Amino acid sequence: MESYTESSIKAIVEAQRQFFRSGTTLPLKWRIQQLKKLRSAVAAYETRFEDALAQDLGRSRTEAYLCDIGPVITEVTEMIHGLRRWARPERHFSGLMCFPSTVTKVYKMPYGVTLVISPFNFPILLTLGVVAAAISGGNTVVIKASSKSAACTAVLKQFCAEVFPPEYVTLIDGGHDVADLCLAQRFDKIFYTGSPAVAKHVMAEAARNLTPVALELGGETGNWAIVRKDANLKDAARKIAFFKLLNSGQICINVNQVAVAEEVAEPFLQELQAAFIAQIGECPHQHPEYPKLITARAWDNCAALADEYRSRIRFGGTGDRGTQRYSPTVIYPVGIDEPIVRQELFCPLLPVVPFRDAEIDALMEVVAEREHPLAMYLFTKDLKWANRVMQTQQYGGGCINEVCVHMMVKGVPFNGTGHSGMGAYHGEWGFREFTHPQTVLKGRTRLNLSLREHPYGGENEKRKLRILRMMF
Repeated sequence: MESYTESSIKAIVEAQRQFFRSGTTLPLKWRIQQLKKLRSAVAAYETRFEDALAQDLGRSRTEAYLCDIGPVITEVTEMIHGLRRWARPERHFSGLMCFPSTVTKVYKMPYGVTLVISPFNFPILLTLGVVAAAISGGNTVVIKASSKSAACTAVLKQFCAEVFPPEYVTLIDGGHDVADLCLAQRFDKIFYTGSPAVAKHVMAEAARNLTPVALELGGETGNWAIVRKDANLKDAARKIAFFKLLNSGQICINVNQVAVAEEVAEPFLQELQAAFIAQIGECPHQHPEYPKLITARAWDNCAALADEYRSRIRFGGTGDRGTQRYSPTVIYPVGIDEPIVRQELFCPLLPVVPFRDAEIDALMEVVAEREHPLAMYLFTKDLKWANRVMQTQQYGGGCINEVCVHMMVKGVPFNGTGHSGMGAYHGEWGFREFTHPQTVLKGRTRLNLSLREHPYGGENEKRKLRILRMMF
């Protein structure tokens, strides 16, 4: 791991600023060429990325491609095909008040030198997917990758050095001290993915230079799955089990807790256990395809929390510290105000909260009063109710009778609100996040009216006011 100082990071940022000011990154043809290089390189590095993901997170090759590698290729391809259309200047009629000007344009301009701080849980996707958005906008990129996913960070550093010159895209490794050295520099845009607690620090540092930020967070009180009594219990359990197994629960949009109608709680729990066993076996933490927690400390925190609720564990509750695997663990019943459902778990624990189906509106009021989640999932046949909830609650995104796949849809944003984030990206939304709309009016040197000029009073007043009232 390279050793960084304040002066060495400042030199990196200044080199990128000079490169950006050269205008090299502005032409769309050049940006598309860089995106094509990025896509080809991801495909060439597929095996190395898979090996690194297995080392850091215990991912199988299929899960590595499903969650990290394949989505990057899809994302970059969408940008290659759409960039010329997205970047086209908007043309507007200037309006009567601006006569004799008739044309105003809005240009989509890059911010300049950007900082991307990426997390450990999807280290390839949440690094290169954001880098692609920054490239599409015409920016340069400094990446601060996670020290927790050390194998992936090492491969990504080699990847960036091989594909791009350092004055265009470069990766910095190291811990929180190095991240602070980066944040001390003046960037033109910062994109951070991680926890709300660290996001507050990122925003505070960015405020020193009034640097705009985009934040993709998990939400402090977690993402709810609501299972009504009329839901297809087998289908709901199957999908929730799949999602909780994925990356061992270390996903910002994962189901943090389930609220199930008490009228169907027992059959739902039976279906949930059956779904876990069908997908990963009787002893999940011993299954070779089951991912591991990122560090021994993360495993310890998960195990300690499970032990607090040991008497209420309905499935799981076992693990192996040596492999850092901990089984998906269903805890029931859990009260809606208990600590375990008032925090983002980021592990395979799954508390289940019973409620009376007739009191669903009261449950949703409690959810609404807490910090906004990044995702919400509703399971019910009552689509009228579900649509109303989805249009009145505040959250990043979600699904009705499904989990997670909303973020795989092309052309739609991935974002959070409040404690689950700000800003948005994916496809055109990523291009927008990394560009600033600049309005330019084209004036004329002839036929300019004196209406806006002094004098306003005297004999001119009535005439000017009459014309102004006609124009507004």
